[in-house]
This record gives sequence, C-alpha cells and structure tokens, in this order.
Amino acid sequence: MKIAILLGLLAAVTLPAVDEAEVARRLKLMGPHPRLFLNQEAGQKLAQSTTALPLRAAVRSLLLRRADAMLSEKPVQRILIGRRLLDKSRTCLSRVLHLSLAWRLTGERKYADRARQEMLAAAAFTDWNPSHFLDVAEMTAALGAGYDWLYPVLSEHDRRTIREAIVEKGLKPSLTVNSWTRAVHNWNQVCNAGMAIGAIAVAENEPALAAQMVARAINTVPAAMHEYGPDGAYPEGTSYWGYGTSFNVLLIDALQSALGSDFGLIQTPGFLATADYMLHVYGPTELPFSYSDAGTRPAGPIPAMFWFAAARREPYLLWSEWRKLGELAKAGEGLRGDRLDPFLLIWWNPDMTRTATPPALSWTGRGPTPVAFHRSSWEPNATYAAIKGGSPSVNHAHMDIGSFVIDAGGTRWADDLGMQDYHSLESKGIALWGRSQDAARWKVFRLGTSAHSVLMVNGEQQRVEGNATVLSAKPGSTVLDLAEVYRGQLDQARRGIRLLPDGAVLVQDELTPAGPEPAKVRWAMVTKADVRIDGPGRATLARDGRTLRFQVVEPAGAALRIYATDPPPAETDAPNPGTRILGFELTVAPGAAQRFVVHLALEPAALTKEALRPLSRW
Repeated sequence: MKIAILLGLLAAVTLPAVDEAEVARRLKLMGPHPRLFLNQEAGQKLAQSTTALPLRAAVRSLLLRRADAMLSEKPVQRILIGRRLLDKSRTCLSRVLHLSLAWRLTGERKYADRARQEMLAAAAFTDWNPSHFLDVAEMTAALGAGYDWLYPVLSEHDRRTIREAIVEKGLKPSLTVNSWTRAVHNWNQVCNAGMAIGAIAVAENEPALAAQMVARAINTVPAAMHEYGPDGAYPEGTSYWGYGTSFNVLLIDALQSALGSDFGLIQTPGFLATADYMLHVYGPTELPFSYSDAGTRPAGPIPAMFWFAAARREPYLLWSEWRKLGELAKAGEGLRGDRLDPFLLIWWNPDMTRTATPPALSWTGRGPTPVAFHRSSWEPNATYAAIKGGSPSVNHAHMDIGSFVIDAGGTRWADDLGMQDYHSLESKGIALWGRSQDAARWKVFRLGTSAHSVLMVNGEQQRVEGNATVLSAKPGSTVLDLAEVYRGQLDQARRGIRLLPDGAVLVQDELTPAGPEPAKVRWAMVTKADVRIDGPGRATLARDGRTLRFQVVEPAGAALRIYATDPPPAETDAPNPGTRILGFELTVAPGAAQRFVVHLALEPAALTKEALRPLSRW
C-alpha cells in the first residue's frame, strides 16, 4: 500500500481510551532490563553491526568520541538559569545516553561508571524543578534510560537511589503538576515521554504508579498529536518540531520496545506525514523557514527522521540526513551535538543505505499553522519559495502571518529574524507568554508585525484572534486568505507566492481597506543581502557573490525604502546584525481594490501577461 493511501486512511482514525488495567498487564509481561528502546539482543546486534557500513562506523566513532570527552567533565549541578533547570536536565540526558550507549557498544566499564556518577549527582538534587515541568521530564527520561540500560552493572544501593529519585522527584510530582496533560503543544509530548520512560524503568518496583503514568501518557498525548492533522505540518515550527516530535517518537518507541504496542498512537492523523514537513521546511541552502519561535541555522542530523523513514519504509525521507551525517563525520566534530544523537544508530534501519530523491517538489500542510513549500529541484542551487498562514494565537507564534522565505542560486534572499532567547527577555521583566492583543509579547521586535515579511496596515499589529487559511494549493503556487488577520484594517487580504517556470518568484497581494479612511499599507521583505535601490520599484540584492533582481511590478513606480532592523528599537531587543527590510508603502483609498506584485529573479526576465493574472486564476 502506498504511503499516501495509508496516510489517507489514517485520517479517519479515532483512538479509544486505553484501560489502566491493560497497561498494568503488559507491564507485568515485560522482559528484564534493558527493555527500553534497545533490549539485550538488539543491543548486541547493534554493537556488532555498527562497523559494517562506513557511514555507520563513522557515526559510532563520533558518539564514542563525545562519550570520551564526557569522562573528564564534572557531574551536573543544580544551577537554575532564570526559572529553568532545563539546561542541566538536558546536559544530564545527553551524558547518560551517550555514555550508556558507549558502554553497550564497547563493554568498557569507564563509560558505565561515568554515567552512574551523573545519575547519582542528579538523584541527589533537592528536586528537579517541578515549577517548570519540562526540567523534570528530561531529567526523569535521563535517569529512566540510564537505570534501564545500566541495570546489570549498578549496585543494589545505586539502583535504589536512582529508582527513588525517579519516583519521588519525577513521577509523583506529576500527579499534582500536570496541566501539561491538557496542552496541545510540545509540553504534552515531552512531559508524557519523560514520565512514561521513568515509569517503565521502575515498573517492577512501582507497578501501580507505573501503570498510571503510562496509561495517562497514552490517553493524553493525542491532544498534542492531533495538531499534526490533517497533513503533518507542525504548528510550532522547526525548532519545536525537533523537540516535541522527537520526544513523541521516544514515547512511541518506549511503548513498542517495552510493552510490544504503540496503542494506536502511530495512527494519529498527520503524525507519520510530518516527516515530509520536516524534509520540505528546509530550503536548498540548508536553512529552515524559521517562522514562529524557531532558530535560523542549519540543522544537524535529526534522529527522529531515521525513525520515520524506518516506520514508513521511505528512504527519500533521509535525503538531507545522509548529507548531514557525512559532513558531520568528515568534520570530526565529536565534542558537541544533540542529546538524542545516540538514537541515530538505534533508529537507523541498516537496510536503508541508498539516497532516494524525494518525489515531490511542492508540499502543503494545513492545520493550525498552514505552510507551503515549493522548489524547482532538489539540487543545492534550486529556487525555493515557502509561505505560512495560521494565527498569532498558536503556541510560540509570531505576528508573521503571510511571511515567506526565498532561496535561489544557493543563497537565501528573503529571510526571517527568528526567535529571541527567552531568558534574555524574562530576565528583564518582560511577560513573554501573553496572548492578548495588547500583550507585552508583541512589543518584542522580532515577534511583532514590523519585523516580518508581511503587510502592515497603518502601523498596527496583526490580529491575534485572526487565522489565515489556504485558498489554493497547487504545484508551484499557494494562495492564502489573510482577511481575518487584518480584521478592522482590511476587508480583503489575499497573498500568493508562485514559482515561475524560469526560476523566478512572484509574490502577489490583493487587498481592500476596511472602514471609511485611507489605509497606509507597508509591504516588507526581510533580507541579509546588501540592497542597492536602482530606481522606482527596482533594486539589486547582493550576497555571497551573487545578485538578485527585485522589481515591484504593481504598483508601478513604487518608492522603495530600506527599513533598519539593527539596532532594534528597544534595549531589551536582541541585535540583528547584517539584516535589513526592503519594502515600500502605499496609501490606498477606502474601499479601493489594490494589487501588489513583486518579481524576484536571478537573471533579467520579463513578466508575461499570463504570469500576471489575478490570484483567483492561480
């Protein structure tokens, strides 16, 4: 059965609640430690097979070098950064996973001994900071995985100490600090995964509590997983896909490996399809479409993509991962990396050794944050155009509805400033998590309307309660309805992005002001390129030794301007060196229909009458 047909069938699936008694029964039937992710037989097979293929051998060597570097580091300490212990929890998780896997691959006791020291240090903390429960979740996952994997070499005293910490500082606090079970975002996925991993690790000693934790995870994580529907687009952007989805996969794999079932979670509409989202959200430049609270840098190898490729038996999902693995192994950067990188080997299906070109050049995802990606090919110099809709009310969203990015000729031309570090704002007293229209969040430069490649009307922010949907999704083009996001500012607002046959990109807006007064509308594009304004409506962008021609086709003769992004307007804002906004402003009469058409091309090219047509005919 082709994956597209399978994903279509899964869209109608509604999961029944799982009975705690059934979970308890399965927990009693579990095998001995190790049982999570990599049982004894699988671990031995992995240790024997990692040298069979050169690239797998290189990844094995990389992970062992990281583990070697960790041997001399001091165990983690309970030091908060602002209100978070998360940095220390992640450090502990990284060390425990790397060191424990190193022991299982080599049998060298030095790795197990150092992992043991790490776990005992964390177990001695007064608590794992339950007021910010992500900290507890990752620490519980760390000690749960380490307890399970290192069980044969831990003394009974060490087992008891680590087990009691998992129970008293991880599982039991979740009985009262558990609002995340109702969340529809990454907190649900991460916290449920951490609690389930810890519970499965100690199940023989705490059977009732373990059954409660695991059943709760199975029954409440769908609240977050349903956000992938219907197509797989992740509402919170690339960085939180890497967080929430990776821990969701950890949860599913923990259930499959230890209890023999994922209890239907894998059937959640859009979940399997989300691997295509992650494949397409990165452009040919290897840079992400960094909307919402996302980073702006290329990603390293993503372990979860290997799980998806194996689960779907689709090698093309690893199109970008093979290259990243090869580059990482060649560079020999063994001291730093993602804490979940040991799962690169665990989730890697050794039968997948050949690169397959992805079959689609365009991909559209609907759901809470609709997105669309188009490219001319899968080569590094391809043209790529991506656009997003959705709502500023979505978790971690910005006032970036309608924003876009463009790659061409190996360079990113239209960009996004990305997120600002939370602690840098919270430490200065900014209430970062408000969602009302007048929340302090929107006064942060990088988060507000003025810092994005969107329309801005009369200097006002987009509307928090608005939602932009996909009107048209075709190969090479997408049209969004932005009217709700500009309610009270524009009666009609549609934006389309189109990849033309000659490799140029068209960004087209059609709008009508609301109310009896004229509307001052700013069109904007964030860029890191140097900009030379050549005349009315024309500019040349230069970057990386390449140039891009920018032309405002409509309105003819638009007066282009460069808007400063650095220094930003407030002292609390992060600097944005090397960036600027290219745009223009137009006052539109009340009730008048106005069209903006911007043409971007590497080579001089005339825009044909056929290309210049209403969005309704796209």
